[in-house]
Amino acid sequence: MRRILVIGGGYAGFYTAWKLEKKLRRGEAEVIVVDPRPYMTYQPFLPEVVSGSVEARHAAVSLRRNLHRTKIVPGAVTSIEHAARSVTVHPMSGPDFTLEYDVLVVTAGAVTRTFDVPGVAQQAIGMKHVEEAVAIRDRLLTAFDEAAGLEPGPRRRRLLTITFVGGGFSGVEGFAELLSLATALVKFYPELSPSDLAFHLVEATDRILPEVSDGPGQRVVSMLEKRGAEVHLNTTMKSAEDGRVVLSDGTSFDSELIVWTAGNAATQLLRNHTDLPHTERGLVQVCADLRIGTEDNPVQDAWAAGDDAAVPDLASETPGAYTVPNAQNAVRQGKLLAKNLVRSLRGREPKKYVHHSLGVVATLGLGRGIFQYKRIVITGLLAWLMHRGYHVLAVPTWDRKVRVFAIWVAALFYGRDIVSLASVQRPREAFSTAAGVEKVNSVSTPG
Repeated sequence: MRRILVIGGGYAGFYTAWKLEKKLRRGEAEVIVVDPRPYMTYQPFLPEVVSGSVEARHAAVSLRRNLHRTKIVPGAVTSIEHAARSVTVHPMSGPDFTLEYDVLVVTAGAVTRTFDVPGVAQQAIGMKHVEEAVAIRDRLLTAFDEAAGLEPGPRRRRLLTITFVGGGFSGVEGFAELLSLATALVKFYPELSPSDLAFHLVEATDRILPEVSDGPGQRVVSMLEKRGAEVHLNTTMKSAEDGRVVLSDGTSFDSELIVWTAGNAATQLLRNHTDLPHTERGLVQVCADLRIGTEDNPVQDAWAAGDDAAVPDLASETPGAYTVPNAQNAVRQGKLLAKNLVRSLRGREPKKYVHHSLGVVATLGLGRGIFQYKRIVITGLLAWLMHRGYHVLAVPTWDRKVRVFAIWVAALFYGRDIVSLASVQRPREAFSTAAGVEKVNSVSTPG
C-alpha cells in the first residue's frame, strides 16, 4: 500500500481524508492525518459561539469519530523534506520523530496575521479556534459581572470597551455578534445602560467586508453605527500596551477586550521549514489541479489545498488571481483533491479546480445578516435565515447538523445562555483554595 500523509485536519484536510475513505478500495492506500487538535473547527460558527448561539463543542467535528479508516497522529509537523519523502513530527508528548510517506497532502491552514504592534501579543486574542471564541464570550460576560459592581468611572468604562481589529468577514461577524450579545445583556443588569458600552471596529482600508461590493459594505457600517458601534476606517492600531489602545487617527481609549482578526498568514512550517516551492507570501505554489508546483514543473506526489495553498482561480477574470482563502473554497478543494488523488493512484489525469462563487453570506447579530450574489443583495432577517440555513446544511455530519439546529430551536423559546464559564480556564483554583484552607485549619487547631 502507498502511504498518503495529510498535514492538517482542518477543512481541506478533513474533507480530503473523509472522501478518500469513501473512494479508496480496501488495501489500495493508507491515509494518515497529523494535527495537534483532535477535531476540525467549523469556523463559520465561531461568531455564533462568541455570542452563545452555538454550543462550542458543536462547532468542532471529531476526527476520530468520523475518520474510521484513517490513522490520526496527534502532533504538529515541524519540517518537510519531500526529496526524502519524510516529515518531522512534534508529538503531544515525547521526543520528535520522523514519519515517512509516499504521497504528501499539505493542508496545514493558516495562522492569524500579526504585525509588530506594541502590546498586541500581550493583550489581544485571536478568533480562529473554538477556545478563542469561548474565551471572548466568557471575558465579556465576566466584564459585565465586574462592571455591575462598580461605580461609573475609568475601570467600569474599560471593562465595557471592546475593540476588534480587522474588518474582514471573520472580524465583522464576530464584532456584530458580540455587540448583539452585549446589547441583550444590558437588560439583565439594572446597574448598567446601553450608553455604558463602547464597541470599536478598526479597519486599515476604506471599507469592510471586501468580498461584498461598496454599497452593501457601507450599509453594514451604517447599521453597526446605528447600534452604537464606532467604525474606524483607514485606521490602524499603533499600540495596545497595558490595554491602552492608540489608533492612527488620534483616537485613544482603554479596552479590556481586544480581538485581533486582521487576516491570515502562512505558517512557519511553509515559510521556513520545507523544500516545497512557495510564493513570496509563504503559501505553497499549487497548480490548478492542486498538485504542488507549476503547470510546467509539478512536484511529483505532492498536493495542497486550503488556506495555505496559492490555487489559481480559473473562474476569475483577473489574470494570475488566486482563489479566496475561505471555507467555501477549502471544502470544495478538499473534495476535489481526494478525487484527484484516487485518479492519480489509478493512472488517470487529475481534474482542475474551477469554482464559481455561490455568493457570500454573513451574520450580523441575532436576526440580522447580509447576502450578496453578483448584484443581488439581501439584508436583515431573511439574509440571517439564509446564513443559518446554509451553514446548518454545510457543517459536516448529521450529528453536528442536528445538535446545532436543536440549540437554535431552544433559543427561540428561552433565549441565549448568559452564564460565564471563565473559571474552567482555572479548574483547580477552587480545590487548591479549599486544600489551603484545610491545611491552615489543621495547623491552627489545638490538639
